[in-house]
Amino acid sequence: MNLDAALETYVVESQELLTQMEESLLAFAQGSVDAETINAVFRAAHTIKGSAGLFGLDGIVGFTHTVESVLDQVRDNTIPMSAELATLLLHCRDHMGHLVDAAASGEEIDPERAAEGAQWQGKLGKYLGKEVETATGKIGGEGAVAAFTKSATDYWHISLRFGVDVFRNGMDPLSFIRYLSTIGDIVAVIHYAHDMPPADEMDPESCYLGFEIGLRAATDKATIESAFEFVREDCRVSIVEPSSKVSDYLALIKELPDEEIRLGDILVRCGALTQHELDAAISLQTRPKLLGEILIDQKAVLQPVIQAALDKQKQVKESKGHESRFIRLDAEKLDILINRIGELVIAGAGISLSAKRAGAVELLEAAATLATLVEDVRDSALQLRMVPIGATFNRFQRVVHDVSAELGKDIALSISGADTEMDKTMVDRIGDPLMHLIRNAMDHGIEPTAARVAQGKSAKGTVRLNAYHDAGSIVIEVGDDGGGLKRERIMAKAIERGLVTADQKLSDSEVYDIIFEPGFSTAAQISNLSGRGVGMDVVKRSITDLRGTVEVESSEAAGTTIRIRLPLTLAIIDGFLVGVGKSVFVVPLDMVEECIELTPASREETKGRDFVNLRGKVLPFIQARKLFGIDDVRGRRENILVVRYAGQRAGLVVDELMGEAQTVIKPLGKLFQAVKGIGGSTILGDGRVALILDVPGLLQHVHREAIDGVLKAA
Repeated sequence: MNLDAALETYVVESQELLTQMEESLLAFAQGSVDAETINAVFRAAHTIKGSAGLFGLDGIVGFTHTVESVLDQVRDNTIPMSAELATLLLHCRDHMGHLVDAAASGEEIDPERAAEGAQWQGKLGKYLGKEVETATGKIGGEGAVAAFTKSATDYWHISLRFGVDVFRNGMDPLSFIRYLSTIGDIVAVIHYAHDMPPADEMDPESCYLGFEIGLRAATDKATIESAFEFVREDCRVSIVEPSSKVSDYLALIKELPDEEIRLGDILVRCGALTQHELDAAISLQTRPKLLGEILIDQKAVLQPVIQAALDKQKQVKESKGHESRFIRLDAEKLDILINRIGELVIAGAGISLSAKRAGAVELLEAAATLATLVEDVRDSALQLRMVPIGATFNRFQRVVHDVSAELGKDIALSISGADTEMDKTMVDRIGDPLMHLIRNAMDHGIEPTAARVAQGKSAKGTVRLNAYHDAGSIVIEVGDDGGGLKRERIMAKAIERGLVTADQKLSDSEVYDIIFEPGFSTAAQISNLSGRGVGMDVVKRSITDLRGTVEVESSEAAGTTIRIRLPLTLAIIDGFLVGVGKSVFVVPLDMVEECIELTPASREETKGRDFVNLRGKVLPFIQARKLFGIDDVRGRRENILVVRYAGQRAGLVVDELMGEAQTVIKPLGKLFQAVKGIGGSTILGDGRVALILDVPGLLQHVHREAIDGVLKAA
C-alpha cells in the first residue's frame, strides 16, 4: 500500500471513529454515562492520535493529545463527566474532524478554525490544570505518584523501589539514577517516602528509598530496564512508557502480521513489555486472573496497549473465520457494475426476442436460462448498494442537540427503523432534505417550553424519525409533537399571495401541500434557521428527483408528520409492459395490483364516465390514450390495469397487456423532465424506447380529476 492509499484509509477510519465519538458524547450530554462508553470515546481519540503520528500530522496529534488527557482523567473518575464537558468535547470532536479533512486535502486548516480549536484546547486545559494543582499539593505520598503520572505523560515514568538489603549487598541506589542520565535527560525525581518508618525505628544499614523518575529518552523499554540489571533481585522496577510511545506501540501492534499469537508475545514484539517482565507476570498468573490484568496491576503496560493487543488477537481470530466476509468497495466501481448489468439486461431481452421470432426451441431454453442468471446477478448487485439508513439518522442526533440549544428549547430525537435498508445513492441524497425538515420541525413545530407546559404537554419536545418498507417503497417519516400546521393561517397566506382563491374548496392534504410552494412561509419572524420561505420547495423537488412523493399529516396542537415515499432503487426494476396504439409503456410491477378486461358491455357502461364498479367498489380510471394524446388505431379490446400506491388505487385503460420484463431506468432529458405522468425511459429488447409511467403522479392526477368532477356536480 503506498502512502497516499494509507492516508486515505486513515481518513476513512478516522471519520468512522469521529462518528462513534459523536454518538457517545451526545449520550453523555443527555445524562447517560457509563464506563464502557467512556472507554470507547477514549480509544477512538487515542487511535486517531496514534495513527496521525505515523503520518507526521502533528496538528492532529497535539490537539487530540489534550482531548485524550481529559478523557483519561474522566476514565479515572478524577474529572466528572457533565453535560458542559460533553458539549465542549463535541466541539473538540468537530475540530478533530476539520483537522482530518485538512489532512485529506493536503491543505492547511482555515485560520479561523485554527483559532477556534485553540479556544477549545484552552478550555480543556483548565480541566487538566486544576487536576495537576490538586495532585501536586500531596507531594511526599501517593499524591506525588498521581501528580507525576498526570503531569509527565510525555516522559518515561520509572517507578523504583529498592529492597532493604541493597546497601548490605554493596549497591548504591543513586548510582543507578546517575546511570539513567547517560541514557537520556532526567526531568523529574520525586522521593517516595511512604514505606519509611519513624526515625527512632530506622536501621542505618537498611534502605528505605523509593523514587518516581521522569526520563526523556529516545530509547526502548528494554534499554531502560537493562540499567537495573545488577540490582534486579534487590528492587522493584515499573517502567511506564510516555504517551507518544504508546502511539508507537499501538501502530506496531496494528502492523503485526495477521497470525495467531499470544498476548505476551504481542507485547514483547512491539516493545511494550520486556521478556523479564513477561516471565515475572506469568509466574504470578493464576487461572482466574488473566495475564493482562496482572500486567496492568504491576503497571508494566498501560491499559490502552493491553486493549490494542487483545483487539489484535480478536481481529486475527475473526479474520480467520470470516476472511472474505467484508471488503471495502469503491462506490464508483459499484455504479459501473450496475450500469454494465443494466446493459446486460437489455441485451438479454434482445436475445429472448430473437429466440421467439426464430422459434428455435434450444435457443429459447438457453435464452430463458440466461434471463434467470441475469436476474440473479442483478438482484445480488443491487443488494450490494443497499445500506441501513441508521447511519444517516444518527447524524441528526448532533443537529437536534445543537439546534435545541440555539433555540433555547428542550428537544429529544426519537429514532426507529434504523436498520431499514435503501439504495446508497438515495441515502446520500436524502440527507439534506431530512436536515431541513428536522430543523423546520424544531423551529416552527415544537413550541417553547413554557407554552408546552401551559398546554399540559411534556416540557421536552420530541422529533421522530422512522423508516419502513411498504409495497415496494421505502417510507421515511419526520414527525413532531408540536403545535401542528395552522390550516386557516396557511389558507389566508395562500389567498394573499394569489395561490388559491377565497371560494376555492381544498382538502386538508391540498392545503398542507401549499407549504411546498416556492417562497411560501407563515412565520411571523425570520430566524437564523427558517422563515424566509426557502427550503420546503427544494425539499419537495429533491424528493421528486428521486421519483418519490411527499405527504403531510397534521393535527393542530398535536403535531405534524411528513411522510416521504421513495422507490427501493433507482437503477433496475421489474416492470409490466402495456401497449397503447404503437406506443409501449412500463409500469413498476410492485405497483400493479390486477388486470381487468374491459368488455364491450363494460365499455358501453363506462361511456362518458371516468370510474368503474369493481366488485362493489368505485375505481376511478384514466384513459392512457387520452392522457398522452395518442391517435393511433384503437385496439379491438381494451384492458384496465389497476395500480396501487400509498393506499390509493386507480385504473389505467390500455390497449394491450404485454407481460413482465426487467427494466433498466434511463433518465429523461431536460426537455422532457417536466412532462407529467412520465418518470423515466427504458430500452426494449427490439431497440424501441418505452416510457416508464410515474404511478404516484398519475394517481394524484386521477384523484384531482375526481374531486373536481364532484365539485362541479355540486
